Amino acid sequence: MWPLLRATMSDWYEDRAQRIGAALAYYTIFALAPGLVIVMALAGLMLGPGAESQIIGQIRELIGEQGAAAIEATIRSARNETLGATGTALALIPLVFGLWGVFGELQDGLNTIWGVTPKPGRRIRDILKERFWSFAMVVGIGFVLLVSLVLSAWLAAVGTYVGSLLPAPATGLEALNFVISFVVITGSFALIFKLLPDVKIAWRDVWLGAAVTSLFFTVGKFLIGLYLGKSAVASAYGAAGSLVIIVVWVYYSAQILLFGAEFTKVWTKRRGSGFVPDQTAVPVTQEARAEQGLGPRPPAA
Repeated sequence: MWPLLRATMSDWYEDRAQRIGAALAYYTIFALAPGLVIVMALAGLMLGPGAESQIIGQIRELIGEQGAAAIEATIRSARNETLGATGTALALIPLVFGLWGVFGELQDGLNTIWGVTPKPGRRIRDILKERFWSFAMVVGIGFVLLVSLVLSAWLAAVGTYVGSLLPAPATGLEALNFVISFVVITGSFALIFKLLPDVKIAWRDVWLGAAVTSLFFTVGKFLIGLYLGKSAVASAYGAAGSLVIIVVWVYYSAQILLFGAEFTKVWTKRRGSGFVPDQTAVPVTQEARAEQGLGPRPPAA
């Protein structure tokens, strides 16, 4: 296992995953406020009026008290704006821009990891069609994660109630909550690794990589939350500290996802079924990697 992790870390560095994560965090800023309002509205429809506080509680466990307070303030600010129909439509522009940017950077980043690039000379219509369906897939994954978050909030609320009566069943609910979250996150990573990059990969390799990435993410989100909760990140940046906390959390979460994608690639090449570019892509040459500021690495083919 150590040779796989060492190769994964080397490729993660050579592919400049830090730069990809920074771009993802940047686009997240634009989608944050309108996205949170939509999430809370959907959660309210599914769980009732108490859904928001339950979800904020889940978020607090992820990014700490200051980050959760920033999210609450963002939601209140967005709700207090009386924009009307035209203003509401205009307010959705940052959401679409942010989500489209997140999707584009993620797909390009995964193609960089797998060492492929779209074929030159493709028609604009074909590019837009491909982007639209992949964008719809990412939105669908986001909805599944929302359902998972709502379900976790519901189980946490039930566990609190049952725990006040019988401690043992509450422990069982916490275990069930963990299993459900792990399965949903693994499935989401599997869809991202299988459908977003322009390569053909066997499902068995995808599932293994997704499970390992989910394990990385489960441990990593705890460590990130612990760091953000104990460090002085917010106070160091003054009024912008709360926003910085959210951006830092997104950045490090993106690094975990990209590291997992690198592991999936290394496993597939060394011990899995291998992979090839699909019909819409070609391998990236060493010269092209050098022009992009990437480290030397053998092409995908």
